[in-house]
Amino acid sequence: MRVRILCVGKLKEPGLRLLADEYKKRLSRYAAIEIIECADEPVPEMFSPQQRLAAMQKEGARLMKHMRDKQFTAILAVNGGRHSSEGFARAVQEWMRQGGATLTFIIGGSLGLSQEICARATAAISLSDMTFTHQLSRVLLLEQLYRAFKIAANEPYHK
Repeated sequence: MRVRILCVGKLKEPGLRLLADEYKKRLSRYAAIEIIECADEPVPEMFSPQQRLAAMQKEGARLMKHMRDKQFTAILAVNGGRHSSEGFARAVQEWMRQGGATLTFIIGGSLGLSQEICARATAAISLSDMTFTHQLSRVLLLEQLYRAFKIAANEPYHK
């Protein structure tokens, strides 16, 4: 089993890096974890819709280089499916049955994901109705993946 996380931007906060590394280490017991960071596109503080779209397309092109055909790919999106932790564990197990040995998750940058990336996704998931930074979203996704594998293995943690 392999989990790939494609994301825009780097984890800049030391605390978030420590948490992400901790959950990567815990997850490695269940799956090989690969995190690929793509550069975020600089945009001016005040930007037009055209500038936003152009930046999202450039970030999308960077992500697209790392996407693989015939792999299950889930994007993190505000309007994505919502799951309880147990429901997410069941979904991950089903996605593994459908998509083979590798699951890919994509986290966009602060501007979101390009239409091209969204169109290629197999599924869209939401971590919450609340908005989180893309950096914090990475840590939350890692933690929820770890929790999902623990639940699927009938191991304590998720209470």
